[in-house]
Amino acid sequence: MAKVTGFLEHERAESKAISPKSRLKNFEEFVLPFPEKTLNEQASRCMDCGIPYCHNSCPINNIIPEWNNLVYERDWKIALNVLHSTNNFPEFTSRICPAPCEAACTLNIDDSPVTIKSIERSIIDKAYEKGWIIPEINHQKTNKKVAVVGSGPAGLACSQQLARAGHEVVIFEKNDRIGGLLRYGIPNFKMEKHLIDKRIEQMEKEGVQFKCNSRVGEDITIKDLTSNFDAIILACGSEQPRDLDIPGRELRGVHFAMDFLTRQNKICEGDNIKLEPEFCAKDKDVVVIGGGDTGSDCIGTSNRQGARSITQLEILEKPPVKEDKMLTWPNWPLKLRTSSSHEEGANRNWSVSTKKFEGNSSGVKSLTLQKISWKRNDDGKMKMEQSTSKDSEIKIKADLVLLAMGFVHPVKDKLINDSGLKLDKRGNVEANEVDYKTNLKKVFVSGDMRRGQSLVVWAIREGRQVAHNVDKFLMGKTRLPF
Repeated sequence: MAKVTGFLEHERAESKAISPKSRLKNFEEFVLPFPEKTLNEQASRCMDCGIPYCHNSCPINNIIPEWNNLVYERDWKIALNVLHSTNNFPEFTSRICPAPCEAACTLNIDDSPVTIKSIERSIIDKAYEKGWIIPEINHQKTNKKVAVVGSGPAGLACSQQLARAGHEVVIFEKNDRIGGLLRYGIPNFKMEKHLIDKRIEQMEKEGVQFKCNSRVGEDITIKDLTSNFDAIILACGSEQPRDLDIPGRELRGVHFAMDFLTRQNKICEGDNIKLEPEFCAKDKDVVVIGGGDTGSDCIGTSNRQGARSITQLEILEKPPVKEDKMLTWPNWPLKLRTSSSHEEGANRNWSVSTKKFEGNSSGVKSLTLQKISWKRNDDGKMKMEQSTSKDSEIKIKADLVLLAMGFVHPVKDKLINDSGLKLDKRGNVEANEVDYKTNLKKVFVSGDMRRGQSLVVWAIREGRQVAHNVDKFLMGKTRLPF
């Protein structure tokens, strides 16, 4: 245990950040690191519970109490080793994971969990500062070749694990840069992309080969990969956005969130491109449809582009400010969450359904909304009902509408349509959690492409697990952790 009385002596401290007024001037990260003294105090608050609910609630099973204690003892390098034993990329998770571990922390009983996410970030940031992130090169090669399709967190995690097992790994990425939605879906103010570049450099030295602008299914077929590789891992993500099929959907200025975010991220990468007027939020009334993380990212990006106003719409009812601990803990609670982007400025409208977009030849001009309510049926399922009151319809102005309602399944491109891959009833590539094998010989699948839209930690977990199974498939046994 870090310090027996630590949680009694010190209150939870939130990470400080650059003020909204200042941070909106650029797309840089704005969360400030803890001072050394504060970090030591925060690590001391970990109770080293007999049943570590934080560990169980983390999809990659981070050994959280151990590295909390090591940070308290200032054994930073050992803390890094413990962190890396379960997580290939803590610099990603400590920035963009919603931290289910903190929701499950025993100290969250009274809303003061250990600052697990900030401590994790401190460990990996110090490791980069001290030069501790070095290639782990396996000089005993197996002469087995593995193709990985997709370079998001699942593809990167499995590739690094397999390269360290001695296999020759080649990543095929359809975009011009490595990283998948980490690169083009996550705004820089949440995670700067030099972090991806540093891992790419490390992985190249470990033997991973990267092939960008390679569309498997078009430039190269699954049959080609099967002929040239001993195993293929599909890690293409779940990128088919949920659409809104209502009148006016075809109007200019109504876009999927990722089309909007990707353009800005390319500019942040230094690409010499101009932001088309219909994709730019400057001096516009922006409406974001969808209340999740992607919607929040659209708010932060729109504010930085200079939007006149931003309204976020959510079809669900407004959740309670505070959850019922006895009902939900240690599970992820339903409660009102205010992101850093919300703090920067946005109106939030709950329990509304969008009925139609209205505009003219120049683009969208307004939205008509319908107030709704939710009731529970006898079978326990929630049912949506439209309001019948006179003021149930609402009309709001909009020059730019961003659809951020999540993703339904992988894109049904030639890779899926022409390969004979079997899909489940939700449209994801079918495979179980035991061996991650698809119905095609030598072909495995991992991450959102298999489980559906999920968190970065789940993608890393599945990347590591599929690597374990592929190594066992190729060699008959494996030392890679499951």
